[in-house]
Amino acid sequence: MRLAFNYHQDKVFALKLSITILLCLLIRDTHAQDSVLTITRSMVNQYDYISLNKSDNWMFKLGNDPSWAKEDINIKDWQHLKLNGITDNLADRNGKFEGWFRMKIMLDTSLAGTSLNIAAFLWASVDLYIDGDLRYSYGNTGANGKSYHEYSPFYKVSAAFNVETGKVHLLAFHLVDYRSPLPPYHLKSSANFNDIVICLPGYDQGYFNWNRRNQTFKTIWISVNAILCCLFWLLAFQNRKEKNILLISVTSTAFAITIVADSFIPFPHLSFLGFRILEIVWAVFLSLSWVLTIILLIRIFERRFTRLLQWLLVLITLCAPVLIFYPTRWALIFEIFLVNAIYVYYIVTSWKNLKGAQWAVVAGILLTMMLGFLLAFTGNDNGSFVLYRLLHTGVFLSFPVSLLIYVSMRFKEIIDDVRKNAAEVVQLSEEKKEQAVTQQKFLEEEVARQTVELRTSLENLKSAQAQLIQSEKMASLGQLTAGIAHEIQNPLNFVNNFSDVNSELVEEARQEIDKGNAEEVKILLSNIADNEQKIKHHGKRADAIVKGMLQHSRTSSGQKEPTDLNKLADEYFRLAYQGFRAKDKSFNAKVETAFDQNVGNVNVITQDIGRVILNLINNAFYAVNEKSKQNIPGYEPTVTVFCRKANDKVELHVRDNGNGIPERLRDKIFQPFFTTKPTGQGTGLGLSLAYDIVKAHRGEINLETNEGEGSVFIIQLPLN
Repeated sequence: MRLAFNYHQDKVFALKLSITILLCLLIRDTHAQDSVLTITRSMVNQYDYISLNKSDNWMFKLGNDPSWAKEDINIKDWQHLKLNGITDNLADRNGKFEGWFRMKIMLDTSLAGTSLNIAAFLWASVDLYIDGDLRYSYGNTGANGKSYHEYSPFYKVSAAFNVETGKVHLLAFHLVDYRSPLPPYHLKSSANFNDIVICLPGYDQGYFNWNRRNQTFKTIWISVNAILCCLFWLLAFQNRKEKNILLISVTSTAFAITIVADSFIPFPHLSFLGFRILEIVWAVFLSLSWVLTIILLIRIFERRFTRLLQWLLVLITLCAPVLIFYPTRWALIFEIFLVNAIYVYYIVTSWKNLKGAQWAVVAGILLTMMLGFLLAFTGNDNGSFVLYRLLHTGVFLSFPVSLLIYVSMRFKEIIDDVRKNAAEVVQLSEEKKEQAVTQQKFLEEEVARQTVELRTSLENLKSAQAQLIQSEKMASLGQLTAGIAHEIQNPLNFVNNFSDVNSELVEEARQEIDKGNAEEVKILLSNIADNEQKIKHHGKRADAIVKGMLQHSRTSSGQKEPTDLNKLADEYFRLAYQGFRAKDKSFNAKVETAFDQNVGNVNVITQDIGRVILNLINNAFYAVNEKSKQNIPGYEPTVTVFCRKANDKVELHVRDNGNGIPERLRDKIFQPFFTTKPTGQGTGLGLSLAYDIVKAHRGEINLETNEGEGSVFIIQLPLN
């Protein structure tokens, strides 16, 4: 019994196992067959078409074989794939995607007698087959030997879908696609548009009406924003000091470009490359518009930029590449949420301090946010199209128009301030006018009194100036007198010495006469005569020195006369040196001269040019004396005077190896009353008078100096 029972159980188990295997095989074969999708009127959406992209009935296979459009083929190796399931993994290494989709459909009797069309909305090229016959080609797949050409889904081309109601038909299409050359580098058919639709008669007319109304709204958006941009830029150029106007112009321009890019995306015959460029432009300028709007809001509200706000602006900016490389609605939602949160924060925290034109911007932002919120919950079907686009219009125009209102109110505030200030100025002017009448008499009396004082001061100034000039002349005369006194001492010593010798010789001659020694007397008389000649020579020399001193001290006649410039320079050089030594017994310097004998006589006012030479030489001795006090090892004070003929001019150089003149003082040395000497040691008129004298002789006086190395003054005088 047990064996029989076990055997019976084994048979039942084997039967169950066989049935299970058979069912699995049947299920496998069922999945490998075309399933039929019944098309009913209930599947028609509000736009009068039936979408097939999400249907589970699609069978797919990579590759290309025209026989795959036929009904009687083996599709066991095909797989189920929805149209919106196309991914980059299906493309080859060259970025090309090529495959076939097929599905069996049957029109329900509810669509009997209805004229239908079929259309493809894909960024790809599609050959559409019905029951094995090619009905229409969207773009060019290259199967006909011609070059590949993608199809634009915005073109909206449909083919007649003439099939029998209640009969099963095979819908197949050959699809060729390539990766996008722009980020995110996906297959074009996997981006935004990938659908095969069956269109009802009302679709074309509905689409035409929808497109016409849509373009009307977009024309309004673009036109209004373009006009506002031009107006803002005109105001910015006319009011360049108003930095907010310039920022408004830039912000409105970025906003307008965003709207233009968004409006031109569904443009007929738009290529995928153009579509992606517009999307990238839209993403970039959308983020830029929001960043600029926030910056503008901060400036209008007179708030400061915090470190947190700067990081948030960077985060908003980074949303642009996210939208470009990873296009997803969540990035856009995050960006919108973040921007609106910033708007709300600054409006709430600034609420108590807002005034005047600032409220226009607040109203524009709040209205945009409210309309955007309503837009998110409003459908885009035919029934609510107008409301949907009106909300769009409000979102796109509220903020730009509020900026226009802000600018208008701001200019009104400026004008009111100007009028208020003008009224205050007028009132102040009236008060000042009364004060002016009162003060006018006082000022006239004060002017009369000060005029008398100024005249007196001018006369005193002229007198003081004359005294200073005379003082400078007397200072140079004193310097010269000291030199002359030293020079005249030498011939006087000779005269005194020879006079004493002659007295002794006369006494000896008397003695010899008494002795009757005539020859010795003759010799003594001869010596006396020689001494008298020497006394006469040195007397004339002293006389010449005295005459030179008198000539220098007397007032110049103003008449030019031929003058030996070499002799004049040499004489004053010696006199200046002796005069400087007379003041400072410790002073000693090396003096060098070099005179060109071809110079000859030059027509000059001798006394004036002599004063110039004397002043320059005295300054040179002062410079080397000051440097010698520094006790620089190896330093030897040296002053050089030389004269030479240069073309039609005569050049006189006075060179020293003193400390030189600093760069910052070189432009001032010829100015009256300017001196580098300590207080009480110079009037500051020497070089000024020298400059005037040389200019009066149609000459030039120049300075060449190196700080720490010395200076050279160069006088250039014309020969005639």
